[in-house]
Amino acid sequence: MKIRVMVCDDNEEFVNNARTHFAASDKIELVETASNGKEALERLDTARPDVLLLDLVMPALDGFSLLERVNKGNMKIIVISALSQDAFISKAMNLGADYYMMKPVNFSVVDERIAEAVNSKRPTAKNRSMDEKISNIFITVGIPAHIKGYQYLREAIKMTIDSPEIINSITKKLYPEVAEHFNTSPSKVERAIRHAIEVAWNRGKIENINTLFGVRVYNHNEKPTNGEFIALVADKMLLESV
Repeated sequence: MKIRVMVCDDNEEFVNNARTHFAASDKIELVETASNGKEALERLDTARPDVLLLDLVMPALDGFSLLERVNKGNMKIIVISALSQDAFISKAMNLGADYYMMKPVNFSVVDERIAEAVNSKRPTAKNRSMDEKISNIFITVGIPAHIKGYQYLREAIKMTIDSPEIINSITKKLYPEVAEHFNTSPSKVERAIRHAIEVAWNRGKIENINTLFGVRVYNHNEKPTNGEFIALVADKMLLESV
């Protein structure tokens, strides 16, 4: 059975490109389109998509307003926007977006995100709250939501919070479990997480990192390993929950 996708975007070229791309897919079908949030809300019940691809800047009703009003149910929402500011990304994720992608996009990568979103487990209220806290940490330290390592890193941290000992078996247990969750390979998980941490360091937000953790943990000439960063954030989350 194909994954049902709806596109909400006022850019005709983007919608036409999506229509052409998905028409050739044997795994995904485009079931509906809308040019603004108002149209999307009116058509969602009939379309019943598994995934909504959502722009943010639109007339009548923008993407943020739709996120505030929509009843997601089991539907996943992938924001695809030209807005790159951290504040906008954080707001979209906190309002319930499952992924954030930056325009212009490669539709083969969109396919991957759709598959990952559909295969991921539906979060509980507790997990949603944890997701928001981790997302806010990522925004602070400079890890952008549109890169793949963002999702893998967030899942790895949640697994470490649930089972702290797993950080001692990062290669044998943690990476494989994250990979299974997203239907990918452990090596891709490791590389994507490493890239996410490198992006944060290259963006130069080291002082934000030191302020966040309350100590001068790192300087510009050094960066943590995957395991060190995962453990650092997980420890912070665990201490704050006590």
